[in-house]
Amino acid sequence: MSKKNKRKQNGMTEENKNPEVETQAAEAEMNEPEAPEAEPKAETDPAYEEMTLTAEEVKALKEKLDKLQEDKEDAIRQAQRLQAEFENYRKRNASISAESRDDGVRDAVKQMLPVLDNLERALQSAPEDPFAQGVRNIAKQFTDALAKVGAEEITAEGEFDPAVHEAVMKDSVEGVKSGHITGVLQKGYKVKGKIVRYAMVKVNE
Repeated sequence: MSKKNKRKQNGMTEENKNPEVETQAAEAEMNEPEAPEAEPKAETDPAYEEMTLTAEEVKALKEKLDKLQEDKEDAIRQAQRLQAEFENYRKRNASISAESRDDGVRDAVKQMLPVLDNLERALQSAPEDPFAQGVRNIAKQFTDALAKVGAEEITAEGEFDPAVHEAVMKDSVEGVKSGHITGVLQKGYKVKGKIVRYAMVKVNE
């Protein structure tokens, strides 16, 4: 290569290294408009694909939905039935428990009634003295204690009632209607509506 050509080539190289030229080239590159991104084509993008169902497929889906709805309603009915059965079970257990307690109270009252009978018989012929008054006070405490656990004395007056009275003797008293009670031989008691002991009575003929 000749010296002249070498000088030309060196000159071009030095010119290209000029800062002003490089700055202008960079600004021109930045000002060039960016090429727009390619938009997805509806026909090729899976998100744009349309689903087409046949009449048979639509019918099958509807039947499946109906079956699911029916299963849901059956499950709700079953849950409601189980809840009702559990509530009835809880109430039955509570009732049985309460009745068992009441039966225990009735048995205890029945065992104590003969003691009360003896106290009352003793007081019928007891003189009016401090000792007899003390026994009366004890008998009163006894009957009050029985009342606190639900024991009630059965009324034994007027017409004979086989539901609560037991006729052990017949009587013949003028001025008293037939079938009416003329006397009580043994008091009757009930606890919370149930008979513990029937009242033994005399009934007029």
